[in-house]
Amino acid sequence: MQKEKLLGKIKLPEDIKKLSCDEIDVLCKEIREKIIKTVAKNGGHLASNLGVVELTVAIHRIFNRPKDKVIWDVGHQCYTDKILTGRLCQFDTIRTENGISGFPKTAESEYDGFNVGHSSTSISAALGISESKKLRNEEGKVIAVIGDGSLSGGLAYEGLNNAGKKNKNLIVILNDNNMSISKNVGSMARYLARIRTKKYYIKARNAFGKIIEKVPIVGKLISRAWNKFKTLLKDLMYDSTMFEYMGFTYYGPIDGHNMKDLCRVLEIAKDFDKPVLIHTVTVKGKGYKFAEEKPGDFHGVSAFDVNTGKGKSSGSNFSKVFGEVICELAKDNDKICAITAAMTDGTGLTDFSKMYRERFFDVGIAEAHAVTFAGALSLNGLKPVVAVYSSFLQRAYDQLIHDVAIQESKVVLAIDRAGVVGEDGETHQGLFDVSMLNSIPNSVIYSPSFFEEIRRDLISCLSSNANLSAVRYPRGAELYKPEYYVNTNNPYDTYFESDIAVVTYGRIFSNVCLAREQLLKDNINIKIIKLNRIKPVSNGVVKEVLGCKKVFFFEESVLNGGIAQSFGIELVRKNFEGEYKPIAVENKFVSQASVESSLISIGLDAQSIKQTIYEFVNI
Repeated sequence: MQKEKLLGKIKLPEDIKKLSCDEIDVLCKEIREKIIKTVAKNGGHLASNLGVVELTVAIHRIFNRPKDKVIWDVGHQCYTDKILTGRLCQFDTIRTENGISGFPKTAESEYDGFNVGHSSTSISAALGISESKKLRNEEGKVIAVIGDGSLSGGLAYEGLNNAGKKNKNLIVILNDNNMSISKNVGSMARYLARIRTKKYYIKARNAFGKIIEKVPIVGKLISRAWNKFKTLLKDLMYDSTMFEYMGFTYYGPIDGHNMKDLCRVLEIAKDFDKPVLIHTVTVKGKGYKFAEEKPGDFHGVSAFDVNTGKGKSSGSNFSKVFGEVICELAKDNDKICAITAAMTDGTGLTDFSKMYRERFFDVGIAEAHAVTFAGALSLNGLKPVVAVYSSFLQRAYDQLIHDVAIQESKVVLAIDRAGVVGEDGETHQGLFDVSMLNSIPNSVIYSPSFFEEIRRDLISCLSSNANLSAVRYPRGAELYKPEYYVNTNNPYDTYFESDIAVVTYGRIFSNVCLAREQLLKDNINIKIIKLNRIKPVSNGVVKEVLGCKKVFFFEESVLNGGIAQSFGIELVRKNFEGEYKPIAVENKFVSQASVESSLISIGLDAQSIKQTIYEFVNI
């Protein structure tokens, strides 16, 4: 890749306005090369960012940033925006500890209009900012850029419903690339596909309208008549668009890689005095062969070789093992169904989707719908398993209570990316699912430490009498497995005897075992209690530690509402006379960093665990 000749001269968005059309083309090429090179080194979101390069440049060329605010939906396509808003020199640090974020962050730059990490929020946020501008008599447009995949999220429609016909400073850009993470599904995807086939209508309408308006005197009369006729014509051709019925002036579809067309329509929208929706069609992965051919594979990637597109082989992982196990279980049980919210590949359900097509449901980016849908499947005798990332499950908390737990529907949650996730930062850490589920009556939670335990825990959930059960597991590979470990069907397992007890679960069990090996060198022996089922905690566990002098609980979750806190309450109820020390994430969000570094920062790596126990024991 060549060194950026033009990109290095772009310090702020104003510099883009000075470029010629030929220079803009060069700039876009250099931006793509910069993104590809950086993501190949740091990992990150590639295909989505390559698809919006021209669109981002056009926005900067037409609007006046930061007076005009831009809200990126999900935010994982903001790399070009960061490069063009004074962060080119920092771009090599993206997604690294103490570097710039891979998502918009208001604390990072005045050009980032809203903190974003999850889907379908942009229109609501943009409307809020637009209304506040109006109340404060501030000038400036507010632009929400939302992908067609994000339109499968219900919050997007709540925003559209409130924005239409209301705010003249709001512009919504629908970036239509026929993808979210997995391929888009559902009625909205089919609807947008139908609109994409009607480009000739838009071109004919605009051309004829311009010709008529140039006719002296009579032209304006004919133009008014034409406005009424074109509405009728449009209805006949494709029933208008739902966006126009909701109060938006609709422009599109527009080629999202044609700078001339983009700038023309953005200029028109800028001067409009009512809400506008611009429908652009882009290619996800544009400009990088491997990402264009397999945009799903290059949505979120680890480091890879630019020349081959191949990443480092990482072997098996919890997601893959889950996918294999559920396929095996479904073979012998035709009641098992799998549900995902636009995360077929990410949750390991690709094989299931092919082998059991009738029992597989990708509902789009709609976790709340997924849970309610699963609850209804269960009430009619099926065994639904909802595979979902921990941080995305947050969108379905009400449904877990209202549509599953209260109705006693038998729903199984396969919670992927539980615990610390790493470089995506605060919005993606899976640190709240335990507290969420722990608060729901009669729920059951399993947290496997190793691959082989996923089968055991899934079988337990599917055969459980509980109305809501969950298996939660981390991202990536399993950690250190000591030779004394035994896979059992017990709710908990105890290793060694001592009056110093350590209670833990999930992958942190591995770090506790490593810490014990270090403590033995200092003549400190500990009893390790590994929770297999973390809720409800067995009464036997409490009895195990009542005679101990010191009890530690290490938990990869937030402290408030977590298992460590519940365990402490049980100790108080049983009149525990020793000392109790829970270590979890306390009253903070965990910033972007590697998983290893994040665990160190919250005291859950082996060395920190060893040090915590050593210091507390020697007080």
